[in-house]
Amino acid sequence: MSGINVSVRGSFNRTQAFLQRMKNHEQFKGLEKYGAAGVAALSAATPKETSKTANSWSYEIVNRPGYFAIHWHNSNVDSQGTPIAVLIQYGHATGTGGYVQGVDYINPALRPIFDQILADMQKEVNK
Repeated sequence: MSGINVSVRGSFNRTQAFLQRMKNHEQFKGLEKYGAAGVAALSAATPKETSKTANSWSYEIVNRPGYFAIHWHNSNVDSQGTPIAVLIQYGHATGTGGYVQGVDYINPALRPIFDQILADMQKEVNK
């Protein structure tokens, strides 16, 4: 019968410190700045006919055990309750039988925010 032997040298101090910071949620206190930056980026990128949709962006930080997220929301809705931002993004039928093509503005607006979050998290992990 064979076994597995593991040999480790060095210290786990940096790993333990990182895990402790994760446990204390220190890394995620900065999520507010990313949420606000996302709102600004989405507002600037939203096509503006009346600016109502562009001015209706908000965000929410979700913090559950082992889970953190930023949810961006747009409160401007049509008569059926569909967010206008979604109709702009994906397109929609018109009441006269036509179709309005969607405009991908959300993904390009948020990409720099996601890239910054990734860079900042990588920097934090490598401390």
